[in-house]
Amino acid sequence: MIKPPIPENENERLAALYAYNILDTLPEKGFDEITLIASEICQTPISLVSLIDNDRQWFKSHKGLEVTETIKDYAFCAHAILEPEAVMIVRDANDDERFVGNPLVIGDPKVIFYTGVPLINPEGYALGTLCVIDHKARELNDQQIMALKALASQVVAQLELKRKIVELDATRRELEQSNQYLERFAVMAAHDIRNPLTSILLTSQILKDRFKNKLDEKGNKFLDIITTSSHKLIGMLEKMLDYSKSNKILLQNKEEADIVLLLNDVVRLINVPDAFTIQLPEAPVKIVTSVVAFEQIMINLLNNAIRYNNKAWGHIKISYTEDAGFYCFDITDNGIGIAPEYFEKVFESMFTLGHKDRFDKKGTGVGLCTVKSLVEALDGTITVSSVLDEFTTFTFKLKK
Repeated sequence: MIKPPIPENENERLAALYAYNILDTLPEKGFDEITLIASEICQTPISLVSLIDNDRQWFKSHKGLEVTETIKDYAFCAHAILEPEAVMIVRDANDDERFVGNPLVIGDPKVIFYTGVPLINPEGYALGTLCVIDHKARELNDQQIMALKALASQVVAQLELKRKIVELDATRRELEQSNQYLERFAVMAAHDIRNPLTSILLTSQILKDRFKNKLDEKGNKFLDIITTSSHKLIGMLEKMLDYSKSNKILLQNKEEADIVLLLNDVVRLINVPDAFTIQLPEAPVKIVTSVVAFEQIMINLLNNAIRYNNKAWGHIKISYTEDAGFYCFDITDNGIGIAPEYFEKVFESMFTLGHKDRFDKKGTGVGLCTVKSLVEALDGTITVSSVLDEFTTFTFKLKK
């Protein structure tokens, strides 16, 4: 008997095997059906899905065999994985020097005939085999071997599916934890923001009551703007807090709104430098959408258009069209532009181009990611086109 040599890539192979979290798990119907079919096709009493661990072979499925593992030094499958691209066929173990005197040959389960197809994962590592065993010397025909190869591919497919499910479950748990944290943060932040906003609102109302007759028309107008803006921000804050708990609310709480009025409200909420002009659509058009989501999309895009503009005179144009299924918006500026290789990346979380804005500050990589999330929550899409140092156009579509 010859002990199976250790594969050259054994550490990497074992790491690949352990990544599936499959060892010592309970029997599963999908794998048991494969070994049943393999035995039927090959007319053998034993069929195994065998995985080669550090010092054992463990059977995920074992048709015709009671034990669930054996010592690796005795394992036929440990020899089979040494040539991952080949099917290992042992017609008679008593005539093969690797297995003469092997306890699995001279004792139970009396392995005389063996054929094993290595289970090769997508990274190229041999995790084990799908094998068939008989107690007497024999051979398989070409059709049986082809069928065994096909079934081995199905074993690997099932392993991959299980790994993906585990990975997705881990990601889901991480997202749930992250969302819980964000929700708690949103509640605390809303409380911290609401208090000063309420104070501003009350102060402006007191000033209005006490000094209305002492202020000129312009002074009273400013107080009205403060009051209106405070009410607006408090309302937005409450809606955003609701939306932080569920994106579905974005789709449920749609309302009809006039684009021009909405955009005028947005422009009043951002800091537009004197050297900038913002061109709005001229004709009033009604759309049905989530107003708070639309406002957040526009606030982010307009703020970016202002911040990343290196011209003495900045110009931003907002255009609107629509088709049978979508409301379509273009926001075009004459700023620094974006290189084509970053058209997709700018929407990724925490990605920045590394530029400082006109106020000598760097971005956080949150704004455009938030915009994309809001647009997609409304069943829409967003893209960007640009020429460096000439223009940038963000185009987003919202489903009607």
